[in-house]
Amino acid sequence: MAKKNLTDKFVSSIKASGKRQEYCDNILTCFGIRVSKSGTRSFYVRVPKRFGKGSQRITIGKYPILSLVVAREKAREILAKAMNGTLHTQQQKEITVSEAHNNFIELYAKVKNKDWRVSGSRLARFLDEYGCVNLGELKRCDIVGHLDKLMAMNIPTQANRAHAALSRFLNWCVERDYIEISPCHGVKKPAPENPRDRVLSDQELSSIWAVCESIAYPFGPLFQVMILTAQRRSEVSAMRWAEINFNEKTWTIPKERVKNAKMHIVPLSDVVIKILKSLPRFLHSDYVFTTTGRTPVSGHGKYKYRLDEETGVSGWVFHDFRRTAASRMAKLEVSPYVVEKVLNHVSGTFAGVLGVYNQYGYDKEKRDALDKWADYVVNIKNGIQRSTLYS
Repeated sequence: MAKKNLTDKFVSSIKASGKRQEYCDNILTCFGIRVSKSGTRSFYVRVPKRFGKGSQRITIGKYPILSLVVAREKAREILAKAMNGTLHTQQQKEITVSEAHNNFIELYAKVKNKDWRVSGSRLARFLDEYGCVNLGELKRCDIVGHLDKLMAMNIPTQANRAHAALSRFLNWCVERDYIEISPCHGVKKPAPENPRDRVLSDQELSSIWAVCESIAYPFGPLFQVMILTAQRRSEVSAMRWAEINFNEKTWTIPKERVKNAKMHIVPLSDVVIKILKSLPRFLHSDYVFTTTGRTPVSGHGKYKYRLDEETGVSGWVFHDFRRTAASRMAKLEVSPYVVEKVLNHVSGTFAGVLGVYNQYGYDKEKRDALDKWADYVVNIKNGIQRSTLYS
């Protein structure tokens, strides 16, 4: 944050630089101006923590709608009220969209969502454009306009994800009493979206497996373990050695890393155990799949592209491994409720009252199912087709 003698000439001369800028006034040090990446200029005042409610930033208004002289005077009024303890409650709520979103991430997303970074990234473009806007000034037309821009970029799925993220964020703002009504209320999802139903064929799965065998650690073995365990990409990528019991042949995923926040025990087939025992280990690191030793592996997209190129299989995503495993286990006459337990789903058979009262883990049944699935994958890899499964 740079300190400046804010003048009309200086404020009017500030140009968009592609990154956020902030200047603090030398005359009134708690007063300043923030410039968004797109060039939107907003005056603010920072109320010091010593005035009793913790440090808080209050947006005063946008330039040039509000002049520098008027904005500075309003800042003095707010500081005087804060000093006297008479700052109006509503004024305390006047925060920018970015500030409210930061609170949302810290107080809600990090606590509730394992993929909070992904959720946050879905609003990156929106925050670039509207981050400096007072949250109370955000209108429905701003939401619609942003979604229309995403649709014009021919990224309808991302537009839908941005709509969902905005709706969740702004509803949280209503719950926190930052705003009275969500400007996203009544705004429909911008694009129709069909649920994915892609199941890889035996030939496609065999081709992907063969290419995985030629991809070095960590990605080749990672993808193979994803196929054989039928667990989510994020869960397998963040696998830790401390979670694996080689004697019991189990992988215990703690509730903190599971989508439904329930500890999940995954029986490991002999094939998975063999893969895991062949992997290198980083000194002083507990991550199974890592390139740094400090964080789980990332950059899956590059190797997904390689799989597409070398196999000729397209139009699939990593999550299709789970759907393929579930479909093949059904063909192998694994009961639906066992498949749900393998996938760690709480819908369907285990939804409602049954899910509450039936606490049996189905560990033996899950092991039988995953052993059958591993045998199936090995067989198609070796070119052995069990035609009876598709009769």
